[in-house]
Amino acid sequence: METAFAIPIRRTTKSRLDQTRFDRLAFGKEPTDHLFISEFAGNEWRDPRIEPFHDLRLSPFALALHYGQTVFEGMKAFRMEDGRISIFRPDKHHERFNRSLERMCMPAVPSEIFLQALHELVDLDRDWAPTQPEGALYLRPFMFASEARLGVKVADEYIFMIVATPVAQYYANPLRVKVELEYVRAAEGGTGYAKCGGNYGAAFYPTQQARAEGFDQVLWTDSRHHEFIEESGTMNAMFIIDDTLITPLLTPTLLDGVTRDSILTLARQRGMATEERSISWKELQAALRGGKRVEAFGAGTAAVVAPIEWIQIGSEGFGCYTNDDAVMYSFKRELHAIRTGSQPDIHGWNYVV
Repeated sequence: METAFAIPIRRTTKSRLDQTRFDRLAFGKEPTDHLFISEFAGNEWRDPRIEPFHDLRLSPFALALHYGQTVFEGMKAFRMEDGRISIFRPDKHHERFNRSLERMCMPAVPSEIFLQALHELVDLDRDWAPTQPEGALYLRPFMFASEARLGVKVADEYIFMIVATPVAQYYANPLRVKVELEYVRAAEGGTGYAKCGGNYGAAFYPTQQARAEGFDQVLWTDSRHHEFIEESGTMNAMFIIDDTLITPLLTPTLLDGVTRDSILTLARQRGMATEERSISWKELQAALRGGKRVEAFGAGTAAVVAPIEWIQIGSEGFGCYTNDDAVMYSFKRELHAIRTGSQPDIHGWNYVV
């Protein structure tokens, strides 16, 4: 890549790479050696730089701690078969990041800063990209309001950062989920389509309740009727019924998932029937009661494809199809092949560092 501008880099004097157990990775616990950081003040981004990973010094008055102006993205970089490193669909992640920032009244990050920072950070810490089949280098761009002031206002100062961590498979086993019929993740007119911290914090309580009942996640339903499936935890929800891939239509309450979009693209490329529409839990229940082969799975950057083996709807539970020949696994394999270079990337999704 032709360098857009030079980002100053201060390298660590002592790498932790040789102390990291790549065969025992816990998701999101082990940072790489470096991070990217830039501050927004005076209506401009200042001093973009890469430094050794370190803790932050932050005023207790920082507005993000009190009023929730914080937005993040989740991305992955992969080690390709030829040894190069590829970041998956950074342009689409950048577009979504800026949409989230706009909803939270936060300044946009120019594409040249976003992409160059990713490029330089991944290139510098490329040895942290795992070689294991399920491994990846997880990238977390995020921004928060850093202005030190108590008072309900849109901040004038922000910090934008990117950190990275080597990760293994997010979910090791198929999931058991319950359809959530009381609590909601997002309401129309709210921030459901934005990757802001409050959406996730508000989801913890019902998710913890579901886990206490023996489930791994919930299938959220709409706030108005508690009938139409929306998302599942950190993932978009997808179903294969009668050889048709069905996923909820994107609305302002749903996150525009990059993996969701990628799977829909691959399905249409195969000539598979796809439907983006409202899907009621009653329709899902009827298909399961009727003995149809139903594949249910979550699609997301962290999980990629997370099979759902059990769906609880009220007092009634149903098993879903998770055998080895399930179609959902073929999407996961194809995505992996594209990301690692063993299958041609005809859509231009890979950004090779």
